[in-house]
Amino acid sequence: MKTETSRILTLAAMMAILALAASLGCSDDGDSNPASPGGGGDDPIAAGVSYPLVDTGQSGCYDDSGAEIEAPQDGEAFHGQDAQFARTAFDYTDNGDGTVTDNNTGLTWQKTPDESSFTWQAAMEYCESLELAGHDDWRAPTLKELFSISDFSHGWPYVDTGYFDLAGQTVSKDEQYWTDNFYLAGTTHGGQASAFGVNHGTGHIKAYPADTPGPMGNYVRAVRGESYGVNEFAGNGDGTITDEATGLMWMQADTGTAVDWETALAFADSLTLAGHDDWRLPNVRELQSIVDYSGVLPAIDAEFSCTPIVNEAGDPDYGYYWTGTSAYFGPNAPEYYYAWYVAFGFAVDPSGEDTHGAGAVRFDSKVEGGPAGEGGARYYNHVRCVRTAD
Repeated sequence: MKTETSRILTLAAMMAILALAASLGCSDDGDSNPASPGGGGDDPIAAGVSYPLVDTGQSGCYDDSGAEIEAPQDGEAFHGQDAQFARTAFDYTDNGDGTVTDNNTGLTWQKTPDESSFTWQAAMEYCESLELAGHDDWRAPTLKELFSISDFSHGWPYVDTGYFDLAGQTVSKDEQYWTDNFYLAGTTHGGQASAFGVNHGTGHIKAYPADTPGPMGNYVRAVRGESYGVNEFAGNGDGTITDEATGLMWMQADTGTAVDWETALAFADSLTLAGHDDWRLPNVRELQSIVDYSGVLPAIDAEFSCTPIVNEAGDPDYGYYWTGTSAYFGPNAPEYYYAWYVAFGFAVDPSGEDTHGAGAVRFDSKVEGGPAGEGGARYYNHVRCVRTAD
């Protein structure tokens, strides 16, 4: 684990990167972190937003050993993680006709997915031809739509089975669901054309070979309703960008330095930028909300900047970014909690091959020497802080 001295030095280096913003007249305006030791889920969605983000469901706090801890106070190690910020709770209605309506997003979902595994194209055709509950306007969801029902209150599965049935008979890593987002920034698995999906067993987002048939294909859960998940970015001219669709304000630049999870939390907790001091690490749903899946690299709108890196294969790339959300990976004994990250560059395996896709959502060890997560260990990641816009 990092020593306290080395952590402070790293924080100092990261703060220096933001000196330009400070020189523009940024100062502390007295904002405070809206920490809620009891967890999130009670902060109403701001009026007028077109892309409402709901709570992840996470209510526990965790350290970098993977253990659950009491909610840290302001200034203490590990303060500022997901569970300490109040957000809008899940709100579903089971319509009693094989569908579930999300009252936050306005989307209506197929409650029980077909137990068949599909290629990507077959999944698209299945949704378009589906007639359910008197409606024939079903479609395959986008990544941001399908990820909106992911539930991080525990994991395995990462969806509320009180409302949404699983396609498989048991909870497993095979609980993978297609979205309509084809992977346009590259290919995966040795050059195969790929499309994105959400794994509601393990919680991940990754790109899968699109033409894999039969048992190795993915499931699909159809949706209907107005398109959800379109950003409206506006640069503020002070080192920040506001997404008017979600009501969130973001750092325009990242920190430029990759750090472990504890240091990332501490940096966000101490940051003053553009006259605000209520910055925090984004939760996993918030950070995924700004991914651009249109085929650009880095996978983010050009309003933002990302620090270039060299990846494990020695190729030019862009980094992973920490979230404040911990990741339960099970069923393991004893329980262990990693931390979720979002890849704005290629999400590579240990050899540097793009096996998960730019825009993937994965988890890894929070600290050097911790257990390796799925796909190898990258325990030093970048930071892009967020706050709720005024």
